[in-house]
Amino acid sequence: MVTGIRDIEDAAHAVEAAAVMELLPARPRLLALGEPTHGEDTLLDLRNELFRQLVEEEGYRTIAIESDCMTGLVVDDYVTLGTGTLEEAMEYGFSHGWGAYAGNRELVRWIRAYNDSRPASEQLRFAGFDGPLEITGAASPRQALTALHDYLAARVDADLLPCTAETLDRLLGPDDRWTDPAAMTDPARSAGRSAEARELRLLADDLVALLDAQAPRLFTATSREGWDRARLYGRTATGLLRYHYWMADTSPARMTWLVTLRDQMMADNLFALAERGPALIHAHNGHLQRHKSTMRMWDQPLLKWWSAGAIVSAHLGEGYAFLATGLGTIRHQGVDTPPPDTVEGLLYALPEDRHLVDTHRLAAALGDTRPAPRVSPYYGYAPLDPAHLTGVDGIAFVKDVPKDVPKDVP
Repeated sequence: MVTGIRDIEDAAHAVEAAAVMELLPARPRLLALGEPTHGEDTLLDLRNELFRQLVEEEGYRTIAIESDCMTGLVVDDYVTLGTGTLEEAMEYGFSHGWGAYAGNRELVRWIRAYNDSRPASEQLRFAGFDGPLEITGAASPRQALTALHDYLAARVDADLLPCTAETLDRLLGPDDRWTDPAAMTDPARSAGRSAEARELRLLADDLVALLDAQAPRLFTATSREGWDRARLYGRTATGLLRYHYWMADTSPARMTWLVTLRDQMMADNLFALAERGPALIHAHNGHLQRHKSTMRMWDQPLLKWWSAGAIVSAHLGEGYAFLATGLGTIRHQGVDTPPPDTVEGLLYALPEDRHLVDTHRLAAALGDTRPAPRVSPYYGYAPLDPAHLTGVDGIAFVKDVPKDVPKDVP
């Protein structure tokens, strides 16, 4: 590796909103910050500070994270309307256990304080953009489907509805038939291809079509905000029913379909956020990258699919920007000092603890030299891929991630 440290230093800047915007041709509609591992408050603190600056200096009005889009409504209601308490927002407004992290708690507390005394048109919104999915399975479509039906039943002529609430309840049956974790590894345990599930898919499609067809009336009868929330119910219900359908599949394509559908649900939620206004996005690098994703699960062949970021980028072009986060060490997870011939190793040699790296200048400094891929000893950490540097608009690099010490966050 012959690249000089001074060449790399020229590509590095402070991690600040102004430096981010200098990397981009214009303010993107969706500005995404990825992370290479979950659950580290050091990375969440970096996100919080950068997003705070981007909100205050660049006018972003939504912060969306990799969490259940339905439960995220609890947090949004808290930060905009003051509904409930901070404790309730953290307990009921996050999936995947994210509500337990001090960095997420601080984010919600700050958004609520930011919105205090601001009119609704100037408030900062919160959103989850993941589907109601966990690694062991998926939620019942009941919540989303019945919420959509209830919204329409209260506002359109009854004879236009394709079914009654009682019909939906009968077809849905007990929720545990949908949420059985054994269905992730045993398709026969899934209800996704039952006669009831097939009928529900048709009814969900009709309900969404009715929602779109009645938009002129619904905007005036309620609000655009209410209609947007009903759209969220609709795309979540149809997405979950499609996901359950493929959980019951027995073909070799089953797992590829499942990971594809999760990112497609994420992308659909991101498109909706982009319609609402400029939004900041936070998730794993793998969900936000522009190149094809790969993963090996259990004894399955290598899975390959397009991430949410790749899908959104294909549609929005410069309206989507992606900053990956890279890191040097997570010693408490066995991730020690990176080899000097890797991207992380080159950035680790820089004097400061944090940098925002211009990837195009970094690639120019490297020239024909290709850094070696870093191999992670910890399954939960994904190193930067040196083959795809030019598909990233910038790298937020953190030299060391210490073991988190519990914080007193009231």
